[in-house]
Amino acid sequence: MFSVTIISVGKIKEKFFSLAIDEYKKRLGRYCNLEIIEVKDEPTPENPSQREKELVLLKEGERISEKIPKGAVVVTLCIEGKQCSSEEFANFFEDTAKSGNSKIVFIIGGSFGLSETVKKQSSKRLSFSEMTFPHQLMRVILSEQIYRAFTIIEGKTYHK
Repeated sequence: MFSVTIISVGKIKEKFFSLAIDEYKKRLGRYCNLEIIEVKDEPTPENPSQREKELVLLKEGERISEKIPKGAVVVTLCIEGKQCSSEEFANFFEDTAKSGNSKIVFIIGGSFGLSETVKKQSSKRLSFSEMTFPHQLMRVILSEQIYRAFTIIEGKTYHK
């Protein structure tokens, strides 16, 4: 069985996002063990300088790096990542399993994204869109796409 971890900067405050994530986590129970790890977002001054943004990325990156499970395939979600279809995303899970690894970790950054240090730890950079999404919503979208990937692999009718 797959072990899927989502590491994300910041907490979810909106109940509707939490409810959606809980629903997908429940659905995913038959396909994988899903763990969601929240790391503290770094306090940021209003109108931060470039240097202050870099420091935020550095500190958040250190917190993220500490939580990455050993031996996991690391996927960073970032705007410069490769976009793929839901079928290609499902193929990624199948290919990962065929390579003998069943641990995947997805990393979602904070308001400034991810540090280069974190990105360099990844074996895959993924983008869901050229648009920017709040990290809370991105967790919902990612959870849904992970569920969709497993239903594609299983040949279920969820994916149309």
